[in-house]
Amino acid sequence: INVIEVSDAELKKMSSLVSPNATLAIVEIPDFNPDFNSFKNKLVLLLDGIQDPGNLGTIIRIADWFGIETLFCSPDTVDCYNPKVVQATMGSIARVKLFYTKPEDAIQKLLNTNSGFPIYGAVLGGTSIYSTQLSENGLIVIGNESRGISPHIEVLLTDKITIPNFSHLKQRGGEAESLNAAVATAIICAEFRRAKK
Repeated sequence: INVIEVSDAELKKMSSLVSPNATLAIVEIPDFNPDFNSFKNKLVLLLDGIQDPGNLGTIIRIADWFGIETLFCSPDTVDCYNPKVVQATMGSIARVKLFYTKPEDAIQKLLNTNSGFPIYGAVLGGTSIYSTQLSENGLIVIGNESRGISPHIEVLLTDKITIPNFSHLKQRGGEAESLNAAVATAIICAEFRRAKK
């Protein structure tokens, strides 16, 4: 690895951030080809229309933390090489493989190559994740921040799960409408890994 020391002023000129980190890296964008046969015993994430760069970057970081190597992204998901996405990954983008493809194509290929492969989807009307028998493998679909999972993808789910809302336990009225997509992803991944423990 070639290391070049630069001044703070030079670093600011090179970075698109107002307050850049102390280190910049120039890396080659990898060209991955997914091997669908390799997913049989693994957890995989599929993002359906995630629009916020911060959310995508955080989800990539979450996948890295929970040992999820592969992320499928729908074509309308924000570009994973958007500077805000890369910054939010805090380096995890170098360790997680991302593929942009039609979600229904990825699901069909997973089902064709891995018999009985479960397709989980986070939906508001699903079964509580805390009472669901979670598999050690499978595809977890996370939908758009405001619209959720697309209807044509939702019909392909084998298991609809949800994170129950406990707003009713507090004394003041009203309840939270929904969870942030990245926060929901973290909770769901944590439950899957807890089930594997």
